[in-house]
Amino acid sequence: MTRPRILVVGAGFAGVECVRRLERKLGPDEADVTLVTPFAYQLYLPLLPQVASGVLTPQSIAVSLRRSKRYRTRIIPGGAIGVDLKAKVCVIRTITNQIVDEPYDYIVLAPGSVTRTFDIPGLTEHAFGMKTLAEAAYIRDHVISQLDLADASEDPAERASRLQFVVVGGGYAGTETAACLQRLTHAAVKRYPRLDPNLIKWHLIDIAPKLMPELGDKLGRSAQEVLKRRGIEISLGVSIAKAAPEEVTFTDGRVVPTRTLIWTAGVVASPLMATLGAETVKGRLAVTAEMCLPGNDGVFALGDSAAVPDLAKGEGAVCPPTAQHALRQGKKVADNVIAALRGRPLQPYEHKDLGLVVDLGGKDAVAKPLGVELRGVPAQAVARAYHLGALRTNVAKTRVLTNWILNAVAGDDFVRTGFQARKPAQLKDFEYTDAYLTPEQVSEHVRRAQPLEG
Repeated sequence: MTRPRILVVGAGFAGVECVRRLERKLGPDEADVTLVTPFAYQLYLPLLPQVASGVLTPQSIAVSLRRSKRYRTRIIPGGAIGVDLKAKVCVIRTITNQIVDEPYDYIVLAPGSVTRTFDIPGLTEHAFGMKTLAEAAYIRDHVISQLDLADASEDPAERASRLQFVVVGGGYAGTETAACLQRLTHAAVKRYPRLDPNLIKWHLIDIAPKLMPELGDKLGRSAQEVLKRRGIEISLGVSIAKAAPEEVTFTDGRVVPTRTLIWTAGVVASPLMATLGAETVKGRLAVTAEMCLPGNDGVFALGDSAAVPDLAKGEGAVCPPTAQHALRQGKKVADNVIAALRGRPLQPYEHKDLGLVVDLGGKDAVAKPLGVELRGVPAQAVARAYHLGALRTNVAKTRVLTNWILNAVAGDDFVRTGFQARKPAQLKDFEYTDAYLTPEQVSEHVRRAQPLEG
């Protein structure tokens, strides 16, 4: 008999935790495990703003999947673009743009999320996202290049537009991005004697009435005060009406001349979930507390792309798309896959939220571990201890800690790595959201391919 085939889609927190647990708990001859991911690393997303600001190197938060001594998972370098539940086939587009079909007996869907966008004129053509390692590295190059170009320009209007930066999104990603990049430009401008530091302006806007409402009123106000003290202009109840190459129009009518629009206004489930033709909740696949897809044996989903019931909060609640939940869901779903494989009952997922941390760079931070409100250095210590603890390997922990110490002691070098020498790339170029098939296209593709394989 052939071994059961377990296919895991996505190498985020949820997918990698699932794979690692499967490797530890399954016998070598009990099942074959395959992972679908474009990159053979797990990206530690919460620290992306620090890569964009140059505090951390890109490699330090890209944790290799091939370092494990127990490593025996086959990796398919590509992205899943469709799933045929009846045929039990996952359609994959490889990094060389080939379409391959991967049959499975058990599938774990953890493709994560993509940046949420709206039908705003010029948004996807002119905005940058903060969801991938490439985007963070590209934004760093772009921001430093604006200083270089402003310094070289003799046109006051061009200088002003290159030295204004707009970040949309008052959640954790947007707030940390604005905070970290503002520190970068504040430090860098000292090396540009021809530039007036007062020309550098950062705007943080959000349609919501509060910054990071999950933190509560007091901590949210504390974070806002830190940003305002640094000179970041915060506009709440405001969003983008349209974006152009050299200016952005706010919904309150203001027109801001800028060459830098960073869009971090939330996330939505991967478009892969729409290819299944199954029930979704705001784009997230509707699953049981055991993270199973009802009516489909061997199909599990978790993380940002699944609406996993939050049993700790009560009826109707759904787990938020956070790393904290994804890590723990990954372990639980691996246990449930093994239980299904061995004919044992599945267990529901339940986890009480441990709190939140927001690193604003330098000595500034706010945190709420286990409901305790912290600010400043104590919050910074908690935030960085949390991140070090969450990083999966000792090598990654050492790299990040070394980067923090080196940056604190020596500062930044403000070096560009050459991305600006190539064709400009914006949000739409990094996340490939147009690559997915419809449920009908998936079924038709699999139907055509199956006779050739038989």
